[in-house]
Amino acid sequence: MKSLAAILLATAAPTIATAQVPSPPPPQAALKYVSPDEWLCRPGRSDACSANQDATIVRADGSRSIERFDRDENPKFDCFYVYPTVSADPAPNSDMTAGPEEIAVAGSQAARFTKHCRVFAPLYRQVTLLALREAMRGKPMPDVRARAYADVKAAWDEYLAYDNHGRGVVLIGHSQGAGLLKDLMAREIEGKPVQRQIISLIIPGTNVAVPVGKDVGGDLKSTPLCRSNKQSGCVVSYVSFRAETPPPEFSRFGSVDQPGMTAACVDPAALDGQPKPTDAYLGASGAGMGSAPQPAWSRDGAPVTTRFVKVPGLISTRCATSGRFSYLAVTTNANPDDKRTDTIVGEILRDGHPLAAWGLHLIDLPIEMGDLVELTEDQAKAWLAKNPPSPVG
Repeated sequence: MKSLAAILLATAAPTIATAQVPSPPPPQAALKYVSPDEWLCRPGRSDACSANQDATIVRADGSRSIERFDRDENPKFDCFYVYPTVSADPAPNSDMTAGPEEIAVAGSQAARFTKHCRVFAPLYRQVTLLALREAMRGKPMPDVRARAYADVKAAWDEYLAYDNHGRGVVLIGHSQGAGLLKDLMAREIEGKPVQRQIISLIIPGTNVAVPVGKDVGGDLKSTPLCRSNKQSGCVVSYVSFRAETPPPEFSRFGSVDQPGMTAACVDPAALDGQPKPTDAYLGASGAGMGSAPQPAWSRDGAPVTTRFVKVPGLISTRCATSGRFSYLAVTTNANPDDKRTDTIVGEILRDGHPLAAWGLHLIDLPIEMGDLVELTEDQAKAWLAKNPPSPVG
């Protein structure tokens, strides 16, 4: 997949590095989302979220099997997904064409959630990689994020009006998408009747401020951190770094510039606080453009024929702190008797060197994907127990 800064900072994208960024066009009205072409994913059709999710399971003894993916034919809840910064369009805001980058990232991040829920994913005029690069260089980019937010809000309003019908919904996003959903939750959902319909908010790859030592407050005033798979109306947020390489002082992830606040870290694989191996679904060929290619998954060098790989017991996570940073510490459980690789790629590279400030941003979702998918199902059951469907007729 292509993700935030994979193109932004990768040397593989010289044309973006040298391109001139045009000024943002005049403000435009938000889209209405009445056309199917304005949606990247909708239930009941073949689209980006219909991508094959079969995975090769590679075990410690070197044995393999294929895990076939099955979608629920009658999902009881919905998922509303907003994708990360992927657009390489040569403008501050992307167009509304579903290019290969949007299709690929939805196939990697959102499609697996169709195991249990109906997935709605709007296209939106996101802040492009080009504009983000210029903003990081100090060039003002007025209105570009406001336009992206207005589109996401318009899509959410359309979904609520014509598709939701009182169903519970999980909000899922990564990076730019996570930030937009955090704002949507704070501005349009908290304190309003629709908050009752939120099963959970899953937004890795962005900083969510919470008061030190507390589970609620800060960026989200009434949405607590998730501490149980039977809890609903809560938020999962984290940024991932290798346990042996915590965030450097100049990192943009894992800290918040607010007195008395810290960045939220919720480990979906260990809501009880006990570290354990994650149920990761990793890209068979690696973490995407901007990262190193993934070495062979086992010592025999045998190829993998599926798009995704599972490595049971190989990766563990825990929430950790280092100075002012709070983050998800990722450990590869190396063992000489394990016939699998000890190398899991996920860093963004520049000139062949990892960009330490970004950690494992490219695999924030894959590293916990299976845990997140099953967490949504458990939380939906808890939500439905409190909010049974109204009788028909």
